[in-house]
Amino acid sequence: MFNTLLNILFPESCPLCSNPVSVHKTAPLCESCWTTIVPYEGPACRRCGRPFTSDAASICFGCLQDEPLFASARSFGLYSGALRKAINLLKYHNIKRLAVPLAEIIRADGLPQVDAVLPVPLHIRRLRQREFNQSALIAKYLAKGTETAFVPDCLIKIRDTKPQVGLSSVERRKNMKNAFGIRKKEKIQGKRLLLVDDVSTTGATVRECAGVLKRAGAGDVHVFTLAHGMQD
Repeated sequence: MFNTLLNILFPESCPLCSNPVSVHKTAPLCESCWTTIVPYEGPACRRCGRPFTSDAASICFGCLQDEPLFASARSFGLYSGALRKAINLLKYHNIKRLAVPLAEIIRADGLPQVDAVLPVPLHIRRLRQREFNQSALIAKYLAKGTETAFVPDCLIKIRDTKPQVGLSSVERRKNMKNAFGIRKKEKIQGKRLLLVDDVSTTGATVRECAGVLKRAGAGDVHVFTLAHGMQD
């Protein structure tokens, strides 16, 4: 009845297929398009989760060259299709309600046992421009759904970096170097952490965050992102 009333008062068309939207929870994506959001099950690096084009290797060159400090890293799916659209609608079009179903698909995919969930932070200047951190919203609902502590104010971004789009792997690492800091160390010291972000490409951001958390005394740091993108 609730969905029917909303559809009468605020009719919407799916931006992917143009069909009418009948389920408010995932709107403006229709139910059919939402069901195309499925986990990536292809070959991937066992350390950082980076997708492979074949299953001939089990670890990527980047992790062989410089082993990350996180205990594990996974992405739910590939940054394409309906998943990409949902992330962009949340991130750039202020459709915050999509954070709930996006957190639910992460939770349903299975998560490591942790003591706290925290998001990759935005710099204060970027946060003021966007008015919210999409990764923090997803992490908040993920923590609530798993009855785990939500720690949004410990890991902070202390340097406003330029956008990663268009940068090489090496440039992305340099761009993120010393960009994050820690406050209220007692909230994460000795604890198993789940670090949440929306999209990972080379993993430069989560690598840097994991290093900062480990040096501050955190226990195992596990990374989970909604999507893994291919480098531009």
